[in-house]
Amino acid sequence: MKENKDYRALFNGIEVPVQLAAGNYVIPINFDNAATTPPLKQVDSFVYDNMLMYGSVGRGGHKSSYCTRAYEISRDEILDFFHLSPRDGYTTIYVKNTTEGLNLLARVLCDCKMDKVLCTRMEHHANDLPWRMSSNVLYVEVDEKGKLNLDAVSERLTEGQGTIRYVTVTGASNVTGYVNPIHEIAKLAHRHEAMIIVDAAQLVAHRPIYMKGTGKDDAIDFLVFSGHKMYAPFGSGVVIGHKEVFDKKNPYLLGGGAVTAVLDDDIYWKEAPQKNEAGTPNFLGAMSIVAATTVLKEVGFNAIVSHEEKLKDRLNRGLAAISKVILYGDSNERNRLGVIPFNIRGISYEQAAKLMMDRRGIAVRSGCFCAQPYAARLMRVGDKERYHYMLNTQLLPPGMIRASIGLYNTEKEVDSFLNTVEDIAAKLSGSRCW
Repeated sequence: MKENKDYRALFNGIEVPVQLAAGNYVIPINFDNAATTPPLKQVDSFVYDNMLMYGSVGRGGHKSSYCTRAYEISRDEILDFFHLSPRDGYTTIYVKNTTEGLNLLARVLCDCKMDKVLCTRMEHHANDLPWRMSSNVLYVEVDEKGKLNLDAVSERLTEGQGTIRYVTVTGASNVTGYVNPIHEIAKLAHRHEAMIIVDAAQLVAHRPIYMKGTGKDDAIDFLVFSGHKMYAPFGSGVVIGHKEVFDKKNPYLLGGGAVTAVLDDDIYWKEAPQKNEAGTPNFLGAMSIVAATTVLKEVGFNAIVSHEEKLKDRLNRGLAAISKVILYGDSNERNRLGVIPFNIRGISYEQAAKLMMDRRGIAVRSGCFCAQPYAARLMRVGDKERYHYMLNTQLLPPGMIRASIGLYNTEKEVDSFLNTVEDIAAKLSGSRCW
């Protein structure tokens, strides 16, 4: 596809007006793309076409045969999006979302609670809590700007003396947008006989991902992402990983479709990926993800990165110029997605987010973005203080506002957002921001 500046024309629903508090209607501005994204028109169309042929995947009549064939073909199309082929030894497992995918990996990969997993303090809860339940989790700290340091990763792996089995890390933070050097981390993990798991929920729609890396022992072993963060919000996500590993492990979800035979006293599992997809699969969700990958490839990641970088820079500069705005993280970091956390002195993050919606129809996220340990570090809030807020429920706990951009957002929207933030800030006094 030739570079298309009018990316909004690719999407459904983004031009539907919303009513403001004053009663008038406006076209909303969605700067909450790190949470979820609207559907591409091509995704909606492909889902509808396949809905007309919908039948049960596995066994059945004509429509069932069509769905089964399309569902299995889609696995290879997903691999292709990440520059893989079935010959590379990877398989595609469909799940509901990134959270379920990471829970699946935590339950399947870890044999016992003594298995050591190296995590980081910048993770979304979905890439932290499952490992706490299934393994012995070790953490890599972030620096004062909230960044992950490769030397710190290497040091933790060296301390493990080959006992750390997995390294699990976000490809890009959902709080600061920092893009982590996943292939360098993979190389470190492999050097210490560990495998790497990447939470690609935030990365997948914004940067190309080459799972095989450069061929210098820096391949990604397991990768997880959600369709709803890449313009395919139809309830499906994906786990990609080594087929031979899944074949050797018991499945996480048990039920129909995962077995070859169930005897009175024995179970014979199918091979992966079928053994990991018990129950009726979300066929339409899988089709939506395939359609989204097709559009993203047609637009091209060079064009996507170029467009989003312009918006991110404009947004960053504009917020930095507003005196009452507090920015978190490193505003000068270039390797960063358009995900920007901030606060406004003199107003709580909840009130500020509500005013943005009421006055201009702007959607942002407020709180700690399901990454409380990381957000607390950015705000310089310790566990003791957080515990105080937890006990005193009448107090609003520490939090931030997050603006996050997508392919369809525009410079005009950025300017309207900045004008709204500036107008809110101009009418305030004091220093409270939560």
